[in-house]
Amino acid sequence: MTDTTETHMTPPHGGSGGYDAYKFRSPEFRAAVDALRGLRHDLISQAFAYHPLPPRRVDKGLSRRLSGRLRAYAVWTPHALITAAGLIAMLIASDNWGHGAVTNLFAGVLALVPILLTMVRPVLAFWLSLVGTAITLQLLNGASDEWPWMAGSFACHLVVLTVVAIRTRPRTAVWMWLLTGAYGLMWEGGLGGQHYYSSNTTDLLFISALSLLAVSVWHIRRDAQETVTAQQTVTAHERSRRTLLEERTTIARELHDVVAHHMSVVAIQAEAAPYRVENPPPELEKAFATIRENAVAALTELRRVLGVVRAEDYEAPDAPQPTLADLDALLDNVREAGLSVDKAVTGAVRELPQGVELSAYRIVQEALSNTLRHAPGASARVEIGYVLGGLGLRIVNGPRPELSLLKPSPGAGHGITGMRERVSMLNGEMTAGATDEGGYEVAVFLPVPLPLRDEDEA
Repeated sequence: MTDTTETHMTPPHGGSGGYDAYKFRSPEFRAAVDALRGLRHDLISQAFAYHPLPPRRVDKGLSRRLSGRLRAYAVWTPHALITAAGLIAMLIASDNWGHGAVTNLFAGVLALVPILLTMVRPVLAFWLSLVGTAITLQLLNGASDEWPWMAGSFACHLVVLTVVAIRTRPRTAVWMWLLTGAYGLMWEGGLGGQHYYSSNTTDLLFISALSLLAVSVWHIRRDAQETVTAQQTVTAHERSRRTLLEERTTIARELHDVVAHHMSVVAIQAEAAPYRVENPPPELEKAFATIRENAVAALTELRRVLGVVRAEDYEAPDAPQPTLADLDALLDNVREAGLSVDKAVTGAVRELPQGVELSAYRIVQEALSNTLRHAPGASARVEIGYVLGGLGLRIVNGPRPELSLLKPSPGAGHGITGMRERVSMLNGEMTAGATDEGGYEVAVFLPVPLPLRDEDEA
């Protein structure tokens, strides 16, 4: 009977055979391969990586209470602590009775250099500590019963393990701890069986395990604090945003209710006004009809704009936004209101992005409204220029006639500010100010990206 339990044979060489062979191995094999890859990346590939120790932050904790000069020095506190630990290890390593001063100095340097190196190349400092331990052991052989970690090497390697664990991730610290144990066992079993009962590798592993455990707890606590801080920031942002939306919705509702009521009254009174007079002239009937149309249009526009910030169940009227193609109707409307306005178009008329079209229409509308309010009886001119890189607008009005019976509206609104916001939103440019003739001019340029040609897209 044919055995069908193993359906995947060794893949052929080349292509993705290596990956397939790895994929169909046992979970234990894949875990071992991944672990070896992690070891190679953490302690071999990153051996010469340059990671300088950054200055300490002094904007939180007790450092915030220090004066200016002390705070300037406080940023180097980690560097000072590591240097102090290195000097202490150096003193321990150089205190060997029965050896010359040069030998003791060399042993002290072997304990100091790896600790100082942790501030720039932490992984290389670990390997250098192991090498220095071996050299010190041969240099001071017989100077102490401690074996294979001499007193200075013991202190040096313990400091190196702790500092590197703080500066790297926990996986790297675990690999260093395991390699430290393997290094000690190598000396005990392979090269110095006679010293087996006086070995201090177990002591080093135990003390370093406690140190690494404390560092791991610190890492976990710091990560938890960062996560909580990030969540609190997001929550505060969402709360602020929700409060703002609620306030905007409330304002929109109140504004809609008040303005809609008055605009509805205006429309109704304008419609009924001609019937209150016997045989009203046609001009009067036309004027009241225009007033009613403007009131209804304003009411519809108000509901459309405020609908986006109202309750979720509110359904805004489905109507297209105005564009420059609707500009003639706008000019006819203001002409019926008594404003003499001309329009001039230069350049090749073309369809522009919807945002540019709407903003241009609103800018012209607001500029002409300002003319009606602040310079009644004046004439205006609207100039539209289609240029290669965008759209140019110029709305200018003359001075208000001195003999005009119409009075300008008092106060200043937010029309110019609104126009500037629209222009800024499109990364455009705008100037507004009085002219030498006593009128007012608004000049705007709205950039429009050029469409890609077929040969450019290819």
